[in-house]
Amino acid sequence: MTQKTYTLGEIAAALGAELQGDPDVRVEGLATLQAAGPGQLSFLANPAYARYLADTRASAVIVAPAMAEKSATNVLLLDNPYLGYARLSHWFDPAPVAPPGVHPSAVVDPTAVIPDTACVGPQTVIEADVELGDGVVIGAGSVIGARCRIGAGSVLRPRVTLAHDVVMGARCHILSGAVLGSDGFGFANERGVWHRIAQIGRVVLGDDVEVGANTTIDRGALDDTVIGNGVKLDNLIQIAHNVSIGDHTAMAAKVGVAGSTRIGRHCVFGGASGVAGHLEIGDQVQLTGMTLVTGNLSDPGVYSSGTGAESNRQWRKNAVRFRQLDAMARKLKELEKKIEG
Repeated sequence: MTQKTYTLGEIAAALGAELQGDPDVRVEGLATLQAAGPGQLSFLANPAYARYLADTRASAVIVAPAMAEKSATNVLLLDNPYLGYARLSHWFDPAPVAPPGVHPSAVVDPTAVIPDTACVGPQTVIEADVELGDGVVIGAGSVIGARCRIGAGSVLRPRVTLAHDVVMGARCHILSGAVLGSDGFGFANERGVWHRIAQIGRVVLGDDVEVGANTTIDRGALDDTVIGNGVKLDNLIQIAHNVSIGDHTAMAAKVGVAGSTRIGRHCVFGGASGVAGHLEIGDQVQLTGMTLVTGNLSDPGVYSSGTGAESNRQWRKNAVRFRQLDAMARKLKELEKKIEG
């Protein structure tokens, strides 16, 4: 593979950054401040790593203007260094480019619409009436159910499963093991016996949605499960049937959202958070890790639940006190009444 190299002048122009240094210095890769060497570019986004700035061996560093004087090497000035790094990361991505065409081992229904610009990998199954947009990549071993629609430029990594009637916008990115459109957990109970309910809704994704490895998004029971534009879902997330997630919301790994909950735009959910069903979560709500939501949250802001780790001995003492809270509260009320009397 040919090594890609760029001059600092080219990089500065592409990022719209102010360059302080030699525009002819060539960059062939990215690295952290601690690990970078000559020919590599680094960045400073987290102030906790500022102590490495003066001694880094990187050929250049992307920094905010206020940090420029603390660097002993060439600097590219951006108000958001992390965004600059994010954009440059694609320049040096070693992932192979999928060639267009349908692999001979793929099983493709004759009614499927596959443009010449799409790539269908080995041992992929594409069922009836599927439509792929231009430049779509379907990784090896994936299954695309009947009547699915996948927008232009979307990429499905190997072993992705789309059940029937999943609709996906443009430029979506679905990682390996994800399952979209599986049946939601719907059963009716009669005298202790559970009877399965057919899930007849769809899963609908907007544009620029990313779904992590082994994440599952259940189809709607009646209405659709809807994932808005720009939503980012990490690995091992469960989105239940009829959930709606607003544009540009992000969720870290192991979040679970129960059925029919509506989540607003620009929310951020920390890892292992849980949201009960049939709730309304407003815009710009942030949940710290392992937060459990059991009621509606209409106001923007940061919400937390649970307690941090402590020694087992202290935790056991606190657990005993927790069980005594109701009795303590009753005694406190009695004391307040006596004082008022």
